[in-house]
Amino acid sequence: MPTSIPASTREQPAAVRAVGLRKSYGDKTVLDGVDLHIPAGCVFALLGPNGAGKTTAVKILSTLVTADGGQAHVGGHDVAAAPDGVRAAIGVTGQFSAVDGLITGEENMLLMADLHHLSKAEGRRVAAELLERFDLTAAAKKPASTYSGGMKRRLDIAMTLVGGPRIIFLDEPTTGLDPRSRHAMWQIVRELVAGGVTVLLTTQYLEEADELADRVAVLNGGRIVAEGTPEELKRLVPGGHVRLRFSDPAAYRAAAAALDGAARDDEALSLRIPSDGSQRELRSVLDWLDATGVEADELTVHTPDLDDVFFALTGGRVTGTQPAPAQEDVR
Repeated sequence: MPTSIPASTREQPAAVRAVGLRKSYGDKTVLDGVDLHIPAGCVFALLGPNGAGKTTAVKILSTLVTADGGQAHVGGHDVAAAPDGVRAAIGVTGQFSAVDGLITGEENMLLMADLHHLSKAEGRRVAAELLERFDLTAAAKKPASTYSGGMKRRLDIAMTLVGGPRIIFLDEPTTGLDPRSRHAMWQIVRELVAGGVTVLLTTQYLEEADELADRVAVLNGGRIVAEGTPEELKRLVPGGHVRLRFSDPAAYRAAAAALDGAARDDEALSLRIPSDGSQRELRSVLDWLDATGVEADELTVHTPDLDDVFFALTGGRVTGTQPAPAQEDVR
């Protein structure tokens, strides 16, 4: 299966570029020659199960961990040679909240403003704007320990944006959130990208990658085993088909006789025609129906999902849905 980065993608300006990243802890190899090319202004999802090396990759790219081998540039800065430049260009939200629950949401924001060396007036202005943007103004004076999980996550990202980063690493940002909070986070990510921010999203949730990502890289065993748009990856695995359903038995029999290779369901009067889900193959089915005058009552296209892709590529399965939701909301 193709795993290389297409030339058209390599030619786009890269917000993040890595070549041959390697990292081991003792005798355990976590990253084994990882290449990444993340165009500016997109959502790039690094997909894989727990232990695949996603968080290690983020830590290397954000200068928190030193790679054993390979090179990486973030925002035009060499991660090893110019870590300060990298840190000035990025924002990082990890799996676990950086919010201090003992102080208020506003105080968390002002603390972050101090860390970015903003003046007191500028810090208060930026904090107020971000608290309003993330619908946290009403709770700004309350201790962050009283916030719901969704609110803490929103505050986390607001704190990340204080320095105005153009590249943001979101390391499993929806872990532990209920579905409502998760969808709220998705909308925040979309708004960030619409504003020109580049997002590297690590996740073990297939639905999340499918919903958000312009491109997806599947990480398994320390290696990128496939990369592409969600639709491109879905076409890597078999199982796609076009389903034709008939109400007229005569039309069904005529179609079954003419369409060689179609799987029959005589009870349901339906045919399954193998397809990669491409527009070309769908057009050929429609053209055949027009040319023969056979009328199908229903035509549906079924393509593999990212769960199927991951299973085919790795022999393992990651969950496309969240665990049982915690009692949290996005107030």
